[in-house]
Amino acid sequence: MARVQLDNVTKRYEDIVAVDEMDLDIRDGEFVCLVGPSGCGKSTTMETIAGLTKPTEGTITIGDTDVTRLPPKDRGVAMVFQNIALFPHMDVYDNISFGLRLRKFDKEEIDRRVDHASDIVQLEGMLDRMPDELSGGQQQRVAIARAIVREPDVFLMDEPLANLDAKLRVHMRTELQRLHKQLDTTIIYVTHDQAEAMTMSDRIAVINAGELQQIDPPLVCYNEPANRFVAGFIGSPSMNFVDGELTEDGLETDHFDLEFDVDGLDVAPGEAVTMGVRPEDIYPGRSEDSPASASAVIDATTDVLEPMGDEIFVYLTLDDSGGQMMTSGEASAASNQLLMSVDPDSAIEEDDQVSVVLDRSKIHLFETESGEAITHGLTQLSGRADVSGSETASTRAGADSGGSHE
Repeated sequence: MARVQLDNVTKRYEDIVAVDEMDLDIRDGEFVCLVGPSGCGKSTTMETIAGLTKPTEGTITIGDTDVTRLPPKDRGVAMVFQNIALFPHMDVYDNISFGLRLRKFDKEEIDRRVDHASDIVQLEGMLDRMPDELSGGQQQRVAIARAIVREPDVFLMDEPLANLDAKLRVHMRTELQRLHKQLDTTIIYVTHDQAEAMTMSDRIAVINAGELQQIDPPLVCYNEPANRFVAGFIGSPSMNFVDGELTEDGLETDHFDLEFDVDGLDVAPGEAVTMGVRPEDIYPGRSEDSPASASAVIDATTDVLEPMGDEIFVYLTLDDSGGQMMTSGEASAASNQLLMSVDPDSAIEEDDQVSVVLDRSKIHLFETESGEAITHGLTQLSGRADVSGSETASTRAGADSGGSHE
């Protein structure tokens, strides 16, 4: 096991900055996922740790050793790639042991390590098979076993499950978590799949345009995103965003007003702010399950419904400009759209006129210009009610009383 530290690591390719002043401190035995959109620099960061590319600036330390200029073989790391890259003419045993044989390990030690690794990844009885006789998941296990036999201080995994089908990816996620527990070693894992990051990692490092945005446990990144980028990237479907202006009583937008206590916020009335709320924190206005901290009701028209089995995604249009069919990744970016998640037995239909409420305790505010988080969760004004359009919350509550959770 080993601690991995990146201190001010920058990687430039002529006028392109792939990694920009990256500071990372990955603890001994920790499972850390590097996530971000394509081209954000996560694989380049991994390659600088592995020694496959040299940083332009900064230092990389593994354990107590500065490895910035050391070749990969001297860094105590083992890497598993997206491309499994097994030797097709070698059986499983020879594929796993290939690196050990190159390093002139004796036969007894090679057998011990191969048996141990194959037992961990559940390849018993398959050591004499050829790669084309294995399933995709079994081939990936061989690649992982090939890394295990090196007994490295750090495992580096660059999207190793990307080429597997959805069901097999879920199974292999469980296998990797079990592997981490058994080996109790440091794992750095690159992925664009946030489901992998959320379920497997001790901490997530969110990267965008070569810059580290946030590194925290998965639920902290989800519930307390450091900025709008993290809020929009972590979570599927994405968080809804609505731009507005801070007032002395709360937030004013083009489609609704939201009152809350602005005291203590590090922004002044008149400044542009962006409200963020996740689909699961929006409720039908007549729902018995509406949160205790519900906002005033907001009028909307249902646009598109996407049944997902355990829930239904409902795309809401907030004005009369007409809805457009959008994907779940696009809807939250539209200024007049909200995406809501409801129970699968909901009676809601397309083109319904509906009223919805927001869970005030789950609303996030961000600075519109910088995107930095202002606060997570809003406090209702004492003795006052929200307004939405021209009606007060109490007026709407009277009109919408009755009914059941949709």
